[in-house]
Amino acid sequence: MDFSKKLSDLKKAHLYRSRKVSENAQDIQLTINGKSLINFCSNDYLSLANHPEVIEALKKGANQYGVGSGSSHLVSGHSRAHHDLEEALADYTGQDRALLFSTGYSANLGIFSALKDELDWVLQDKLNHASLIDGNQLIGLPVQRYLHNDIDSLKKKIAKQSGQGMIVTDTVFSMDGDRANIDDLQKIEKISNAILMQDDAHGFGIFEPNIPTNSIYMATLGKAAGTMGAFVAGNEDFIEFLIQKSRPYVYTTATSPAICVATLKSLDLIKQGEQKAKLLANINYFRNFSSTLDLPIEPSSSAIQPLIIGDSEKALKTSQTLFNKGFYVSAIRPPTVPKNTARLRITLNADHTQAQIEQLLTQIKHAL
Repeated sequence: MDFSKKLSDLKKAHLYRSRKVSENAQDIQLTINGKSLINFCSNDYLSLANHPEVIEALKKGANQYGVGSGSSHLVSGHSRAHHDLEEALADYTGQDRALLFSTGYSANLGIFSALKDELDWVLQDKLNHASLIDGNQLIGLPVQRYLHNDIDSLKKKIAKQSGQGMIVTDTVFSMDGDRANIDDLQKIEKISNAILMQDDAHGFGIFEPNIPTNSIYMATLGKAAGTMGAFVAGNEDFIEFLIQKSRPYVYTTATSPAICVATLKSLDLIKQGEQKAKLLANINYFRNFSSTLDLPIEPSSSAIQPLIIGDSEKALKTSQTLFNKGFYVSAIRPPTVPKNTARLRITLNADHTQAQIEQLLTQIKHAL
């Protein structure tokens, strides 16, 4: 197989991806290749990844538990720190139990792998995250998608299904920043033989969880919580079923207990609400200032603020122009987003200042 040609083809189509190496802690200011940048592409929405109290909690956790967990949860890797975090997450989400996974990707694969023999159909929002689509493919059911946030489209597709099914949606969509209408989806769930599953990776810690009875809730801890890992929350029987049947859970080494101690501190800070209030104020300020500049930012009440450019080459050039001016904003291109919808994915964090937001938007206006 000629990988060299395939890589060359990606470059010609402006779809080649490359990594930039940061030289300091995840924060509003990043240093990349010796250049200081204001970071507007981090999912550290509540600015907790480098929060001093979270760092101190991590150190305490490492002093008590060491670094690695040593094994999977079902062998010897399930520590008191893991157990305490699961109980705290269950309490925060209002669910019977929560179960930790190493990543959001493995959590979604884990849910689908456990339900492999339980489902006859799955319907997914058109813009769901890749891990949800991959999980669907894992269990051998066809990937059926309803139009994005379109209840009528979902109803029409459900009418053609029979047997036990599952409706799957992101709660906050990772590339568009808009939100699913969970209340409407719950109504559909009640009149169909379906389970509702939501992936709240980009809403957890920012918006209050809206979890209908007997539904499945997944959220990640590496975004607003500022640490790493993920969890699934639900009723007692479902979580116990996952422990028995979820292959990514059974066969993966547990996350570091020290990370769990740090995440417990993050959860405390989330509950206090100060960082969330700062983020929501920044979102509001960003929306208002972009409107005064007549920038065509897509409608979004979340930390994700997309500017659709369309052409991949132009999106890359605009991102590079901003980089040269001292702003780090990623260009997102197909296949992450649909064809001809390449974009700047601007993400806001709690610790951004209004001056930084103004400077970014002014530079974008000049760059377009």
